[in-house]
Amino acid sequence: MKTLKDILTRYTAFLWAILKPLGAWGVLAAAALDGAAVGLPVDLVVGGYVSQNHRQWLVYVLMAATGSALGSLVIYAIGYAGGEELLRKRLSPARFEKLHNAFEKHPFWSLMFPAMLPPPTPFKAFALGAAVAEMSISHFLLAIFLGRFLRFTVLAGLVLYFGPGAVGSIRIFFSHHFHWVVLIAAAAVTTWFILRKKMAKRRASRLLEHTDS
Repeated sequence: MKTLKDILTRYTAFLWAILKPLGAWGVLAAAALDGAAVGLPVDLVVGGYVSQNHRQWLVYVLMAATGSALGSLVIYAIGYAGGEELLRKRLSPARFEKLHNAFEKHPFWSLMFPAMLPPPTPFKAFALGAAVAEMSISHFLLAIFLGRFLRFTVLAGLVLYFGPGAVGSIRIFFSHHFHWVVLIAAAAVTTWFILRKKMAKRRASRLLEHTDS
């Protein structure tokens, strides 16, 4: 465990040494590479930048969200060009059908919701699924940007309040309690959808009453 921690510390220091001279553009570059399936610890990068310069936290959040969206265009291109076979290899038939049905019913939310969650969320599979479902590029980019923006905003807030050590604590927490986090988030989204439908029905009924009168 100590060896793994030392490796992570050295890797983070090496990455920080490369990105720090780039300023805010380093956040965008790291997020773009991560979005393109390279696999970089973007949370650590964003947390490091925010802890070094509190006043620029919103700039770093925007850069990270933008980089994630732009980098994911690589995944989109792969999926749009014929990534269904690749997706079927990565997922079981049941999970593939579930993902496919989700994008058929709620394509935008089916991508934005996973974009909000940190690792170990298999986000690349959702991005690939959105491309296979032929989601429009504008909606694809917007869903990822908004999801990542919310994720990195929460991360920046925690770093500002608790310090840079909050990033490591969050990663450990999600690794050990990932299923509970997904269930709670899914319940919250479901509740929001139900309330939204009820409000829409009330507005429709009020409109009908107003028309009849």
